Amino acid sequence: MSDNHYKILIIGSGPAGLTAALYASRANLHPVVLEGLQPGGQLTITTEVENFPGFEHGIQGPELMDVMRKQVQRFGANCLFKIVTEVDFSKRPFVVKAENEIYTADSVIISTGASAKLLNIDSEKKFMGYGVSACATCDGFFYKGLKVLVVGGGDTAFEEASYLTKFAIEVTMVHRRDEFRASKIMIDRAKKNPKIKFITNAVIQEVLGKEENGVKITTGALLKNTKDGSTWQVPADGIFMAIGHQPNTSLFKGILDMDETGYLKVIPGTTRTNIEGVFAAGDVADKTYRQAITAAGSGCMAAIDAQHWLEEHELA
Repeated sequence: MSDNHYKILIIGSGPAGLTAALYASRANLHPVVLEGLQPGGQLTITTEVENFPGFEHGIQGPELMDVMRKQVQRFGANCLFKIVTEVDFSKRPFVVKAENEIYTADSVIISTGASAKLLNIDSEKKFMGYGVSACATCDGFFYKGLKVLVVGGGDTAFEEASYLTKFAIEVTMVHRRDEFRASKIMIDRAKKNPKIKFITNAVIQEVLGKEENGVKITTGALLKNTKDGSTWQVPADGIFMAIGHQPNTSLFKGILDMDETGYLKVIPGTTRTNIEGVFAAGDVADKTYRQAITAAGSGCMAAIDAQHWLEEHELA
């Protein structure tokens, strides 16, 4: 077998991928992690992480992922900054192409995550993590007594807005149309909440902010009316993008079973996909929770599932 053959190959290096690597390494399975376009996953664009157990005073997202990477490397995992461009799961060992290198593996764990859909404006990127967020559960706590905007009109946006009212004194929902796509019960519940306000037929043209002593601070948004084109400013301490998530699974279309959105399907209670020996962990298969800790937990499951599968097939 070539030097590029592994018992377990992990695609993606967020909490799911690195936790899978940790468990696989401790089982002496010597995994390789192909880290992908964004080593460390979405946490690398997150500032303070206060809801990951074990860090009493919180930890910066990039620092958390750096610690996790060093931990898996300590146990012998091989982490490579490689972007996977092609997979062939039709034969064994599986074949994975990353840039100009060919890797083979007895089993594969997919942990490529999901990306929040964003507005794709420069100011949004500039203030991401500094007043702009795509996760109310992650960051809502930081907006106690403040005013925030929530962008979107589906169930996700209404869930985020409702959650944020636990902290913010005012939550304003911004939607490009005059009708919401959310379920009636969600809309009715929001309309009854005195903390939630609505701005319809509007989009965010720019995120407004400033820099003080090198620290970026979001101050609000420039809105544009979708009917007459007029613009106006709305003050806000935080802006939450809630227009959905897109799992990073385009590489596996036509190969692995996925739902209509693109989330990989797994056998309930496991991380097994429809192809024997291929497993999915983290946000790539989780449309419900999308938290670092749940991703890490499913990474642990995937490593154990893969280990058992390798043992069953006398490959461990």
